[in-house]
Amino acid sequence: MAVKIRLRRIGAKKAPFYRLVVADSRYPRDGRFIEEIGYYNPLTNPADVKIDAEKAKKWLENGAQPTDTVRALLKKQNIISG
Repeated sequence: MAVKIRLRRIGAKKAPFYRLVVADSRYPRDGRFIEEIGYYNPLTNPADVKIDAEKAKKWLENGAQPTDTVRALLKKQNIISG
């Protein structure tokens, strides 16, 4: 099972809002997920990002692979070094 940390879109049309979730890579983008670890709102200035650092580190240690966008958000929050 390939586990990914990725964004799950929940916003309305032209009003994106994302939740950071841990999901099996075979599931659809907005489908089933294992655990929610935070959220990301790109519409605010500056963008509103809230990530549970302990959960994120736990999943990264267990082998979960973040997507490129999530990796950038984790670096911005100083959860991973880059």
